[in-house]
Amino acid sequence: MENSTPVKIVETVLRDGHQSICATRMRTKDMLPVLEQLDDVGYYALEMWGGATFDSCMRFLNEDPWERLRTIRQHVKKTKLQMLLRGQNILGYNHYADDVVTEFVKRSVANGIDIVRVFDAFNDPRNLECAMKAVKAAGAHAQGAFVYTISPYAKDSDYLKLAKEMVEMGADSICIKDMSGLLAPYAAYDLVKALKSEVSVPIDVHSHCTSGMGSMTILKAIEAGADMVDTALSPFSMSTSHSCTESLVDTLTGRPRDPHIDINKLYPLAEYFTKVKASLAKDFNLNTNIGINPQVLSFQIPGGMLSNLKKQLAEQGAADKYDALLKEMPKVRADLGYPPLVTPSSQIVGSMAALNVMVGRYKMIPKEVKDIVRGKYGRTPGPISEELKAMILKNGEQPITHRPADDIPPQMDKMRSELAAKGYPNASEEDVLSYASFPDVALNFFKNNR
Repeated sequence: MENSTPVKIVETVLRDGHQSICATRMRTKDMLPVLEQLDDVGYYALEMWGGATFDSCMRFLNEDPWERLRTIRQHVKKTKLQMLLRGQNILGYNHYADDVVTEFVKRSVANGIDIVRVFDAFNDPRNLECAMKAVKAAGAHAQGAFVYTISPYAKDSDYLKLAKEMVEMGADSICIKDMSGLLAPYAAYDLVKALKSEVSVPIDVHSHCTSGMGSMTILKAIEAGADMVDTALSPFSMSTSHSCTESLVDTLTGRPRDPHIDINKLYPLAEYFTKVKASLAKDFNLNTNIGINPQVLSFQIPGGMLSNLKKQLAEQGAADKYDALLKEMPKVRADLGYPPLVTPSSQIVGSMAALNVMVGRYKMIPKEVKDIVRGKYGRTPGPISEELKAMILKNGEQPITHRPADDIPPQMDKMRSELAAKGYPNASEEDVLSYASFPDVALNFFKNNR
């Protein structure tokens, strides 16, 4: 019997849409005029917080991310608000103590978040445990996400095992997180079918259009029974972002999985965001004319990362090494046990590959690469190269096999006293968490705003 449950739509224009197309530069004032209209569309959720928005608010926009969350919550009454959380990394690039993770989740929910999507860059379930537990304790919807990648250690059976482990942790739904547009349409169909047959919670599909396959992938996922899909309004859709909301709504209208969204409510929003995009491009000198790149299927590097690496090489006077870098990336990734390439692993693999082509293979090894080999980021999907281990683990040193956060003592009190010593004795819990996540950026922000 054909599935006739309406597919639910998660709108990403307020977070991943502008993170993908406009370097996360959308300001709260750009969002304010249309929040009620967005609330009135009938979306399942608005993804609007977490990811790079937190850092970007303070670093580039002189905004308090917590204030943004509260403001959006005041205007959005009917639609769920969703955030992205990097498990034990929260929103930063390294692991935090359990008390920081727990408090961060608690304050996020208290300030207005309904759904927390939790993932780990290595797909190590141990790095999700604390955050998932905290989301459940705070009474929010815990969405466990696995990062989709292509490697000898990433088969559907591996993803299925991971999904089941997340359901055991209390996941209320599972998300296939395909941040680089690697998930091919028929592969999506098979993966969603497998998950639907063995996992009892709803399945969400998050896929980017970087390779040019995104919209086909989302459609096949819906045909296979995906319960929710992530899209973006047209001005912030396609290329390195998501499938276009209006196009998908039109495709499904009158069909078995019709989301029952009135497309006429979307057109004025798209017109509005077209103007926002133009103003962001002008105010921040951004190139928003991003093409697709099917080659991402071979080198698997997220779009924004590629342009950064290109720029880094040019600054070092090594622009001619770009092709060598693209060839080196997969080799470094294999040496490091095939981690999926998403923050922070994509940056670590990218920097290592850049150093290899500039100064010679593994002549200079950054601390983060050493920490991956020492097990400090968690379990890698595949084995780490013995040669690399020999270079890094000296005098009988062994990599850790326990959960990395077990080695981190509680940090909240220490952060509070550090902030007090820096002149903020009455800092709110939110400010303490901002400082814990991005110390220098937060202090700079407080100096101008507190």
